[in-house]
Amino acid sequence: MNAAEHSPVLLEPAVEMLAVRADGRYVDGTYGRGGHARRILQRLGPSGQLLVIDRDPEAIAHAQAYVADDARCVVRHAAFDELPALLRDLGWSEGVDGVLLDLGVSSPQLEAAERGFSFRREGPLDMRMDTRAGPTAAEYLAQVPERELAQVIRRYGEERFARRIARAIAAAREEAALPQTTSGLARLIAAAVPTREAGKDPATRTFQALRIAINRELEILASFLDVACDVLRPAGRLVVISFHSLEDRQVKRFMRDNARVGDLPPGVPVVPEHMRPRLQLVSKAIRPERHELEANPRARSAVMRVAERLP
Repeated sequence: MNAAEHSPVLLEPAVEMLAVRADGRYVDGTYGRGGHARRILQRLGPSGQLLVIDRDPEAIAHAQAYVADDARCVVRHAAFDELPALLRDLGWSEGVDGVLLDLGVSSPQLEAAERGFSFRREGPLDMRMDTRAGPTAAEYLAQVPERELAQVIRRYGEERFARRIARAIAAAREEAALPQTTSGLARLIAAAVPTREAGKDPATRTFQALRIAINRELEILASFLDVACDVLRPAGRLVVISFHSLEDRQVKRFMRDNARVGDLPPGVPVVPEHMRPRLQLVSKAIRPERHELEANPRARSAVMRVAERLP
C-alpha cells in the first residue's frame, strides 16, 4: 500500500458517525494521508465544504497533491487547536457541521526512518510532527532536567522504570555519550530496564512519552477541547479516534462532562442556560472489528468516541 492508498483505522465507521450532509461544512483536523478527507469529499455535494489541517509538512504536501484541486476543499498547515482562528480567516465563523480527529502518530510517520518516531528503524532522534518547528528529540534530551524527564516518561509513557531510564539518559549526557539515533536510544533504555514486559520492547513506553512531550500532544488536545463546542453548529458531530489511554481519557471526560447538567442548587425549577448540556453522546466507545484487527494490528488500541452539539 503506497502513501496515496493508505487507509486509516476505523475509516468507514468514522465517516459514517460524522453524518456528512451533502451541503455541510466539515473539518478533518488530522489529514495524514487523506483517507478520511477523500471519503468525506465523496459524500459532499457541490455546495459542501471541507477544511483539512495537519501539522506535518509532508501531510500538507500530500494534501496539496491529492485534494487541493477540489474546489470544495481548503488545505491549511496548522495544529487542530488553531481551528477557531482558521474558521475566522475563512469566514466560517458560524461554525461547522463536523470535526474529525485521528490522534497520534500516523503510519507514514512511523514507517519513515528519517522521522525518528520508531526505534525499529535506524534514524535520527527527531520525532517532531511539524519538522519546521520546535526542538528535536535529540535536542530535548540534551537539555531536559533529569527529574522532569522522569516525570515525562512516567506520566506520558506510564513507565514504571521512568526514574532509572531518566538517570541513564542523564548519565550518558554527562559523559558526552548521549545517543543521536533511534536505535542508540533504544539500546540505552534496554540496558537501564531490569525486566521486560512480555511481547513489548523496553523502549516502547519511553518513545511514546518523548513523542507526546515534544509535540505537546495532550496540551494541544486540551486546547482544542476547550473550544470544540463553540466551533460546532447545532447537531454538528465531533468524532475522535484515540490510540492510547491518556488521549482517550481526556476525550471521554470532556464528552461526559459536557453531556450532563451541572450541579444545581436545591429547589431550582429551571436549569440555567450556562448549566445545560452542550453535547449529547451519540454512541458508546467504538472499537475496530475483528476483520480490521486482522488486517491492521495497529488498530488494536484504537477507540472512537462521538458526540453531537445540542441546540
